[in-house]
Amino acid sequence: MIQFSSVSKRYPGGNEALRAVTLEIGSGEMVAVTGHSGAGKSTLLKLAAGIERASTGTVVVNGQNLGALGETALAILRRRVGFIFQDHKLLYDRTCHDNVALPLRIAGLGREEAAKRVRAALDKVGLLDRERANPVALSGGEQQRLCIARAIVNRPSVLIADEPTGNLDADYARAIVDLFVSFNQVGVTVLLSTHDEASIARLGCRRVALHNGALAA
Repeated sequence: MIQFSSVSKRYPGGNEALRAVTLEIGSGEMVAVTGHSGAGKSTLLKLAAGIERASTGTVVVNGQNLGALGETALAILRRRVGFIFQDHKLLYDRTCHDNVALPLRIAGLGREEAAKRVRAALDKVGLLDRERANPVALSGGEQQRLCIARAIVNRPSVLIADEPTGNLDADYARAIVDLFVSFNQVGVTVLLSTHDEASIARLGCRRVALHNGALAA
């Protein structure tokens, strides 16, 4: 499902965020990526989602080499990958409904079908009663659940999350973790980064550790 083969990522200025990473995540598997701040966790997730490209090595997702895809083909592949950003990236001038509907509008889905999917996604994360609210009116945990709804509205086969419980209290963190477990139980491949040991224990999944851009364990 997701394969990294000797993948390195260098940013302008010479910063090497990842160094010769080889990793395989099977279809339907859930994997937690851990490591210190700056270890390369976010970079690894962005490469897996096709948001960034590797400097060297190959990243293969669903049988497709991301480095060999043009921008149009890469955009189509991204529709099958749900990504939850650490900093949310919500549109605060639009309603919760409109935030979740955005990926469907980009994909060209009809208004009626899009509305059904948006409501289903919001219901899944417990926010159906807030669909007409503005995101600024939501708590931190609710904003995170809204991001999850936006990530799953396209019914992705892969769900990737960057520190999804990072700024949440224990109760909200447990609820978010349980959502990821429920997605994985119906066959969604889940890849997430976290430094929260309690969340890792609750996920009960394989753990991959990064240290200074390289696989440590």
